[in-house]
Parts: sequence; structure tokens; C-alpha cells
Amino acid sequence: MASPKTTTIYTKQGCPFCTKIKAVWNEKGWNYTEHKLDENFTRDQFWGEFGKRATFPQLVVDGEKTGGCNETINLFRTRGIL
Repeated sequence: MASPKTTTIYTKQGCPFCTKIKAVWNEKGWNYTEHKLDENFTRDQFWGEFGKRATFPQLVVDGEKTGGCNETINLFRTRGIL
């Protein structure tokens, strides 16, 4: 599988995992769109999209919800992308 074509990262201020996943994307030279809590969406909208148990960040890669930072990194390693 090639590098992702589109990525949206849902973040909140002060989140170390948000910082980490953005650093991974930047290091790989992959583009992403960042949506920030309380700027681009509310917590209720976040829960409606990802569920009440979802943590920050949440990623949508090429239309697929890939989970948080660690879940996405593990998925990409499994797929041979990272």
C-alpha cells in the first residue's frame, strides 16, 4: 500500500499523542488536514463521529477511521507503510 492520499487528524490542544502523530506525518512528508476541538468541532460532534470512548487524536485516512495515534501507527506497520 502506498502512502495515504488524504488524512484528517482530529486534535485537541495540549495532547501529546496529537503532537506525536502529526510529527510522524510530517517526517514522512505526508499531507494532512487538522481539525481542532472547539475550533472546528465540538466534543459532542466528536463523540457523535467516533463514539464516547474515543480518545484524541482520531484519524481518518483515505476515508477509513484508523483510530488514535498508537492504533494508526500499528495499523500502518502491519500494512508495511511504516
